[in-house]
Amino acid sequence: MKRFLLAAIFCLAFTSHALAQDAAASAPASKEDVERYLRTMHSHDMMQNMIVAMAKPMHQMVHDQFLKEKDKLPADFETRMNKMMDDMMKDMPFDEMMQAMVPSYQKHLTKGDVDSLVAFYSSPTGQKVLRELPAIMGEAMEAMMPIMRRQMDTMNQRVQQEVADMIKNSQKKPDQTTPGT
Repeated sequence: MKRFLLAAIFCLAFTSHALAQDAAASAPASKEDVERYLRTMHSHDMMQNMIVAMAKPMHQMVHDQFLKEKDKLPADFETRMNKMMDDMMKDMPFDEMMQAMVPSYQKHLTKGDVDSLVAFYSSPTGQKVLRELPAIMGEAMEAMMPIMRRQMDTMNQRVQQEVADMIKNSQKKPDQTTPGT
């Protein structure tokens, strides 16, 4: 009987400890949990690196967009525009942006989720993903730009055609402001 009672107490103690751990893991992520995750992710550095990686496709977009207007613009237009965009990107308030993201992470992730993410991104594979992600994103943006540009051109043409049709149709209708005049 004594052994049974000791075994029951041991099982109860072990089970309550496991339940407490499960409850802690399923608790909402705290601000500190999310900040630990963002530090593990090197989020600040990653944002800066992504900006650098995105610069080339952005410069290409400016070049392509204003190529038609080249004769009307100053000779150093493209250089000035690229510098202006680069300066604007350097001035991005990364710390403020990261703090603004914290509540979203808290809303969608539990403490257990954050702990798992931190464990992954602390691993060699996770660190490799973090190192390679800016280059991956830059290359992906570069690959997507022609598709996005083509889609934007199509949308722009369609909008211009719709506006032209609306203007044309509104001019055909007689003025109906005052009946009987």
